[in-house]
Amino acid sequence: MDLQLQDQVILVTGGAKGIGRAIADVLAAEGAIPVIIGRSQSDNDQAVNEIVARGGRAIGIVAELTDSAACERAVKSAVAQCGRIDGLVNNAGINDNINLEDGSTEEFLASLQRNLVHYYEMARFALPQLKATKGAIVNIGSKVSETGQGHTSAYAAANGGRNALTREWAIELGKYDIRVNAVIVAECWTPLYAKWIRTLGDPDGERAKIEARIPYQRRMTTAEEIANMVVFLLSPRSSHTTGQLIHVDGGYTHLDRAVTT
Repeated sequence: MDLQLQDQVILVTGGAKGIGRAIADVLAAEGAIPVIIGRSQSDNDQAVNEIVARGGRAIGIVAELTDSAACERAVKSAVAQCGRIDGLVNNAGINDNINLEDGSTEEFLASLQRNLVHYYEMARFALPQLKATKGAIVNIGSKVSETGQGHTSAYAAANGGRNALTREWAIELGKYDIRVNAVIVAECWTPLYAKWIRTLGDPDGERAKIEARIPYQRRMTTAEEIANMVVFLLSPRSSHTTGQLIHVDGGYTHLDRAVTT
């Protein structure tokens, strides 16, 4: 299926690694131009170079997303280089384990800055361009906002905020023909996830335990599977879909994890 994304300029925060990188790769394969926004020049350059080597197009922009001025500069740089913005994927963030019992208000607020505030700021700065192109926004969220996890109050709150902003923006921006959706991630295998699981005593055993609790096919979601849904939601093929929280998680969030196949 042609997703009709040829030459579309899509901002992807955290697009150099993990889920963001998979989104950038799928966008480039569809003929779009992902604008990879992240703090590391070397990571951005590597992602862009690899996409270009495969025949795609991409641009890298360095920005510390916790800095409002840097977010604004990144959007302005994208417009200066590409002339337009057709979509925004808010993806960057990290599960930072700021909990209630041992955390502090300062840590909690800093986590919201890392995981939520730049979602708002990137959308705000990109909005004039999105109005002009009738673009789309996709926010990446986490099942933690719905299931809880323990030891991660700030990250859970940030993801609850992402869900709320998705539905709020869908209402606010519908008059401009801007669609806003979220893709909710549960257990997705990425380099960062692999790094975390290696800190456990028995990585293979721990992964097997986690996968045993995922109802569909007893396996983790791949980053590409997340990316495929994101890119579909950015495309005109999803032209009447807005305000949705779409779970790409093998049924983890909403199916009984005791079910056997």
